[in-house]
Amino acid sequence: MNVVTIAGPPSSGKTAVILKTVHAMKNRGIRVGVVKFDCLYTDDDSLYDKAGVPVRKGLSGALCPDHYFVSNIEEVVQWGIKEKLDLLITESAGLCNRCSPHIKGITAVCVLDNLSGINTPKKIGPMLKFADIIVITKGDIVSQAEREVFASRVRTVNPKAITMHMNGLTGQGAYEFSTVLYNEEQNIQTVKGKQLRFSMPSAMCSYCLGETRIGEAYQLGNRRKIKLGDDDVK
Repeated sequence: MNVVTIAGPPSSGKTAVILKTVHAMKNRGIRVGVVKFDCLYTDDDSLYDKAGVPVRKGLSGALCPDHYFVSNIEEVVQWGIKEKLDLLITESAGLCNRCSPHIKGITAVCVLDNLSGINTPKKIGPMLKFADIIVITKGDIVSQAEREVFASRVRTVNPKAITMHMNGLTGQGAYEFSTVLYNEEQNIQTVKGKQLRFSMPSAMCSYCLGETRIGEAYQLGNRRKIKLGDDDVK
């Protein structure tokens, strides 16, 4: 079974990209399933269900969605095998630009949109820098010059990745994306022992454990202070 991780900022078009790509793969006889990771709420699973795609969702609640993802990815893979999928797609919550849900040996995709601003690629961390494939959406809304500038900024951040353009509404580019997404030679039976491409966001402080009071007296554990002047705590 193939496994793919898809990440990207909120509203970049991840779900639309996946739906159009799944349709293209169905025409090639490839059975695809999706697991959607989010925080408090998502109804994207209903969209996949309507499209006839096997789907499950996981809500992290008060936990970091990336930590929740890593804690459950093995169970997700076993679900995909039980469903006899050819390709299992995991879609991240896309809430933090420091997110890093990509795994070594597993195809990694990052979805960005042209409307997010030309400096957005510089603001995004491991989910862009360590992706194998970068899909840029909403190119029909901006000019050709804006598309080229944005794509250039993306390649500056990750010059090794395949960069593609796709329209999540019409599906233009979906077939081309599906051909590079699915690897017939990959056969993932477990992710036990595999490693993340980059470490998760580092945090274990009093607020992680439920503290709500503000002030240095209540700040324990892993913390970092902002530098505003010569006398600031570093």
